Amino acid sequence: MSVGIEIRRATHDDYEGVKAFTEDLWEDRGGDYIPEIYHDWLEDDDERKKTFLADAGDEVAGIVQAVMVSDDEAWFQGMRVNPAYQRQGLSGRLNEACFEWAREQGATVGRIMIFSWNAASLGAARTGGFEPRTEFRFAHPEPDPNATGPDHVANDPAAAWRYWTHSGARDHLQGLGFAPEETWAVRELTREDFATFAAESAVFAVSRESGTAGTAYRVRSYDRDGDDGSETWAEYGVGAWDDVDAARSLFGAIARDAAELGADRTRVLIPETAGYVSDASYAGADISEEPDFVLGIDLSTGSREG
Repeated sequence: MSVGIEIRRATHDDYEGVKAFTEDLWEDRGGDYIPEIYHDWLEDDDERKKTFLADAGDEVAGIVQAVMVSDDEAWFQGMRVNPAYQRQGLSGRLNEACFEWAREQGATVGRIMIFSWNAASLGAARTGGFEPRTEFRFAHPEPDPNATGPDHVANDPAAAWRYWTHSGARDHLQGLGFAPEETWAVRELTREDFATFAAESAVFAVSRESGTAGTAYRVRSYDRDGDDGSETWAEYGVGAWDDVDAARSLFGAIARDAAELGADRTRVLIPETAGYVSDASYAGADISEEPDFVLGIDLSTGSREG
């Protein structure tokens, strides 16, 4: 067991210790992002989040971050355990620190996202009490100011929300979409979210005489380093539609919106089902090679979410 290892709040002074064991992780998949974003990642004065570090004295044994993405939803991310300290119960101790802090903030549920290829983390998450919730994939329509589709697409938050509440996408995703509060985090979407997105970014409602046939929203845009220098990404928190024509119309509107922002690339969260994924490809959008999994735990009683 991890006797003598202290779980405490991470600081900027811990950077070299964190970098030492994370910089060589997942080299075959482009490496770990934590060394690159560590100083920006820490919460400093942000009371919505807290980063926990396993301090082994001369080395950092592990790290994880907890974030409140709504009044009662917590998001846990960046769990890493130094290979030299694995199988000593550290992930459990780091999880418990997150759970305790999140409950103190009012959280009744906690969630994590794990890449589908990361078998070790999936097993550790299940051991830690997390249960499978949903899976998603990304579609990547190319920014294009001249993109078109067969249906009209409007910035109509009421229609978009109504469609979302009755869609198969919402059922599959259990009401989750990308959170505006934190990158790479999902939470339950609300009616108020759609109104806010319509006013501050963009909401898309595919309109037909028979009713609304699809929806999406832009959650953020940002710059990141790519193979050819800095790239601007436009990120869309969910995509849902009735059929391929609706998907074409939705992706066309997203392509125009991204082009207007000056984005080089897009990312649209879509449900990981044979229908949605094949629709996206048939509609002409690139899709990511693998899905991502979301797991959750019930924090209201300490029992598993289900």
